[in-house]
Amino acid sequence: MDKNLIIDVVKNSIAEELEIEKGDFLVSIDGIRISDCIEYRYLETNEKLELEIEKKSGEVWVFEIDKEMDESLGIVYENALMDEVKTCQNKCIFCFVDQLPINMRSSLYLKDDDSRLSFLTGNYLTMTNMTDNEIDKIIEYGISPIKVSVHTTNPELRKKMLNNKNADKIMQVFNRFRNTNIEIDCQIVLVPGYNDESELSKTILDLYTLSPVIRSVAVVPVGITRHRQGLSDIRGLTQDECRNTIHAIKGIQKKFLKEKGTRFVYLSDEFYIKAKFELPEYREYEGFHVLENGVGMVRVFEREVDDALKKIKNRKAEKKFTVLTGSLAYDYMREITTKICQKIEGVVIDVIEIKNDYFGRDVSVSGLVTASDIIKQRKGRLGANVLIPDNMLKKDENVFLDDIGLIDLEKELGVSVKPVEVNGYSFVKEIIGV
Repeated sequence: MDKNLIIDVVKNSIAEELEIEKGDFLVSIDGIRISDCIEYRYLETNEKLELEIEKKSGEVWVFEIDKEMDESLGIVYENALMDEVKTCQNKCIFCFVDQLPINMRSSLYLKDDDSRLSFLTGNYLTMTNMTDNEIDKIIEYGISPIKVSVHTTNPELRKKMLNNKNADKIMQVFNRFRNTNIEIDCQIVLVPGYNDESELSKTILDLYTLSPVIRSVAVVPVGITRHRQGLSDIRGLTQDECRNTIHAIKGIQKKFLKEKGTRFVYLSDEFYIKAKFELPEYREYEGFHVLENGVGMVRVFEREVDDALKKIKNRKAEKKFTVLTGSLAYDYMREITTKICQKIEGVVIDVIEIKNDYFGRDVSVSGLVTASDIIKQRKGRLGANVLIPDNMLKKDENVFLDDIGLIDLEKELGVSVKPVEVNGYSFVKEIIGV
């Protein structure tokens, strides 16, 4: 890309002081024409830099800038990546995007596999489409942490699971990061009959040999929707398989904890809930590096609620709320809201489980609950003060996965619906009206 369109300038920033404006273009930094956001972020951290800007008029301005290290220039670009998104070249047997029904938000059908998005937004990449130059750039610029979907270190099995002949060299790629300051968080989507049991243990042990470069491994159960026509014949994990996996991982964690003082590998909450086992203690998650994978989310939310309630004394609030949630979190939300009701006199909270008919009953997380299921299951049966977790909605827009807007949902239900951040402090504040 020759130049990058500036769409906004942060107030009180260096860019505003220099009279850089919306509609101007970034041409180069230190004579380098920026190819992507990673290069820009790396060069932007310099204490001294030369910034070349093309004004809307076509005039070119060159600035010599002295600033604090890591101080942002305050420029917002039209394309956050400053380049095209690299799309996924795999055809994974468990791909959730391939299991989506039609008529959902169009953006949901985009399958990215981009290292820059891994750094910027925490997306997971497979590294099957990365060039040596791209790996060199990650190392040179110190891009960290990065998130990698591994699934298995068995070369032939990985090619089979990802349906990509280039998927067999993941350990060779990881070895290039030895003796660097890069940190890698890995993900394993567990598919029964493929990468479970002995294959799972071997993969974890292989990755462990690369710690501390590989900082953690998260294991999540495969997600199966009812829209798998024409796809690989795979299934979800049974309760017994979840229990066996928990026992196996607990043994591995004990070994690692003794050797290096870290458990290294963690299971998502779904394993414990499906197995009907108690979740690990808060401290056992060691900093929650892979929270976005549903690893420790319940414990974090529970701790936040407990901390918020400790600060409340003699509070009364004559209010009734209805909280809508997915099947996975239902029992825990009932326990947590009971604590709130016991602490705050007069508050009544009714937790309602929304079963997932849109994707299928095997899909149970709140973030995949759709407006159509809420309407079908609760229309005419809800009172005032309806709360939903905001992860049911698009990040920057009040639209559900089935492309139904929040306003349309409220019209159908005949009640107002308030999205609340998935955060225990925010949830308690909403209840007490602060």
